Amino acid sequence: MKNFPGYKCSLCGAEYLQGQVTYTCPKDGGNLDILLDYETIKKKFQPEDITSRTESSLWRYLPLLPVGEPDGDSTPLHAAGWTPVFALPRLAEKLNLKHLWLKDESRNPTASFKDRASAVVVTRARETKAEVVVTASTGNAGAALAGMSAAVGQKAVIFAPKSAPQAKVAQLLIFGARVI
Repeated sequence: MKNFPGYKCSLCGAEYLQGQVTYTCPKDGGNLDILLDYETIKKKFQPEDITSRTESSLWRYLPLLPVGEPDGDSTPLHAAGWTPVFALPRLAEKLNLKHLWLKDESRNPTASFKDRASAVVVTRARETKAEVVVTASTGNAGAALAGMSAAVGQKAVIFAPKSAPQAKVAQLLIFGARVI
């Protein structure tokens, strides 16, 4: 991964270089946030670096993402993002709004905006040769991770509570995830 220097713990503020840690802070178990070097980004990137790219997916923003481009351009990993936006002038008028827009996230591979993050997670898992990706979810996050994982043959384990909707659990199973 080339576009960020490392991580920062959300609890204690400890910073780590890439490769030093994987998911949580070894000091206190806190979640790790990606550190971005905005000064380097300002120097290194111009708006044209993004606007000149032709990808119709989240990978248009690859120069700013903390992963490399996933292998193969015909997987659902490449279909996430770049969903259309529609103007709703009549509804805007009824609501006394100047403008109202609707972003149609149902165009994503699992019909959720969470496909974007899951595509990046699965790409990172493949870069690090992780055998399994794991999340806890009662809904769309689990489905997105399971779907993106299935698309590239990545094993996925989803922890779901007994109260999770049966249809959502079925979706996880259809994608081949192990559901616990």
